Amino acid sequence: MGVPVVITAGSQVWLAVAVETLTAERLQQMRDKNTALEIALTDRRAETLAAPAYDGDMVRIAVPSEATVGWLHAMADPSLDLQMPLKGPFSYLRDGTPAVHRAGLQLCKKAGLLPCMVLAAVKASATTDDLSRIGLQTLQQIDQSRSPLELVSNARVPLSVEENSRVHVFRRRDGGEEHYAIEIGRPARATPVLSRLHSACFTGDLIGSLKCDCGAQLRSAMAQIGEEGAGVLLYLNQEGRGIGLANKMRAYSLQDQGFDTVEANHRLGFEDDERDFMLGAEILLSMGFSSVRLMTNNPRKVKMMSEAGIEVAERVPLKVGKTPQNADYLATKAKKSGHLL
Repeated sequence: MGVPVVITAGSQVWLAVAVETLTAERLQQMRDKNTALEIALTDRRAETLAAPAYDGDMVRIAVPSEATVGWLHAMADPSLDLQMPLKGPFSYLRDGTPAVHRAGLQLCKKAGLLPCMVLAAVKASATTDDLSRIGLQTLQQIDQSRSPLELVSNARVPLSVEENSRVHVFRRRDGGEEHYAIEIGRPARATPVLSRLHSACFTGDLIGSLKCDCGAQLRSAMAQIGEEGAGVLLYLNQEGRGIGLANKMRAYSLQDQGFDTVEANHRLGFEDDERDFMLGAEILLSMGFSSVRLMTNNPRKVKMMSEAGIEVAERVPLKVGKTPQNADYLATKAKKSGHLL
């Protein structure tokens, strides 16, 4: 929303606001606290800016007193790199601990915003009661722990591939995105179930985008499960490899400039893949499945399922949906992400 939050760490108090939603008025309000401003960036975005990530996975940079909100937006958003190519020289901050800054970047990711935050260390008396206040330890616990997934509702939904089907809706106890298990037929729990972990793709699944193979994989997986008469398709709301649809469109714009899908994610400040495939394992285990025949070309899914206690009895290839428009995308998945294509 563009409203700062107060992060407390022991005796330290920080104002923190996401750069993407920062306004000139809010920036001035933070400067009126008579404190130095700092900007936190992930190592991926720092690499694009030729800034060494002194804190390992991130970098802290002093915000120049003359910096405008436009300068800050350009630090966060690679679509503005051509408009403002020269942003430095930078004054790096290397003293103290970056724990608050790191937690701030995670907050940005959880909010679906570009991972870039402005922070200011302030006196406790300088903050106002109407701002959300959260302790650093609480933030770290939220990031490191996993609230249980719970079945919210389910109902019979006749499908074209198999009329005897049900849709189960899951959500974490502390809220967030809903995820769906589509149980096709009546799969046995005692034998490996034909299963697909499918991440939501609005462009591919719903409007027929030719830039990816997601829609074709979804339809092929449903058809194969229908032909066998039983199986489970998990539809996980992790759009754009976990960065959200807005950031996915930003990545597409960067791809139009010549960057591949991994490079585009990095320029935005994200990892190659921000998805959590453990969600699928949790749902399967809660439904009574412990072994799968997994429909995937991604070895990472096989590895994470095995680590989560799901036996992958067989990897079932799913090589469909190649088009002239997504040939480079598929080649990048094979070369950089290890997909077996």
